[in-house]
Amino acid sequence: MNQNQKPDSETRNSWHDDSSNWKFGIFYYNKADPRIFPPKRLAMLGWTVNFANPISYLSAIGLIVLIYCVSEYLK
Repeated sequence: MNQNQKPDSETRNSWHDDSSNWKFGIFYYNKADPRIFPPKRLAMLGWTVNFANPISYLSAIGLIVLIYCVSEYLK
C-alpha cells in the first residue's frame, strides 16, 4: 500500500481484528493505521486511541487540558 493511499475498509477491518495490534487486549497500537480514533474491539462500545499515531498523544493531552481548564473555570 502506498504511503499516500488510504486503506480500504477490508484492510482496516483486518488490522482491527488482528490481535497483535491490541496491546494487553485493550490498547490499539498500529503504525500502519493512520486513524487517530479507531473503533474499540467491540465497536458498539465506542472509540479508542491509536497509540502508534503521534497525533493521538497530542489529542489526548489537549483533551485533558481542556477538561482541566473547564473544571477550573466552573469552580
